[in-house]
Amino acid sequence: MKKIILFLALALCFNPIYSQKKKTPQKTTSSVLAKFENLSVEIIKNNLCLLILNKEAKKDTIVLKNSIENSLPKECKILPFSAKNVKLYNISWIENKVTETKLKIEDATTVFTEICELASKTKLLSNEQTTTKIKEIHFLDAKQTVSETIQKVRNEGSVLSLTKEGDVILKNKTQETRMIYNPTNNMFVNTSISAAKKKK
Repeated sequence: MKKIILFLALALCFNPIYSQKKKTPQKTTSSVLAKFENLSVEIIKNNLCLLILNKEAKKDTIVLKNSIENSLPKECKILPFSAKNVKLYNISWIENKVTETKLKIEDATTVFTEICELASKTKLLSNEQTTTKIKEIHFLDAKQTVSETIQKVRNEGSVLSLTKEGDVILKNKTQETRMIYNPTNNMFVNTSISAAKKKK
């Protein structure tokens, strides 16, 4: 009996004691993609946001895009520029999406652009331009024994560029549109539309 008691006592001594640690609440993590002065582009709760750090250590947020579903945006940039003596910011990034079937692969690269005005926390202009590289197998006979691979490129949307004056040029294969900033209304206006109104 003494041997049993001694054995139990020894077993208790060498038995590791497990203590429960307090679970620390998980902090919401964010991925910083670009920084400029007091601005940063980050992914917060799956949304792409522009964060503005103010002097009072308070952050203002402009949501650039909801629900980032694909891989992380690439080549994210914050570019300041002036239009009609107002400081604006051109935020751009690239997203890639590959769609694949047995006969077709589509590799789509999209350039997103958002032009923002910080004082009003407003998105003034949004643009998307997508280039899709397509690789497709075409069968040359009814029994599908002979095939050829066809490659082509499809472009959608307009390429956005900025002038020294802060005007926006949107250009695609068929047309070119120039947009100027109107500080009174805090918006970009199509010059061709405004010119047509003046003629009337």
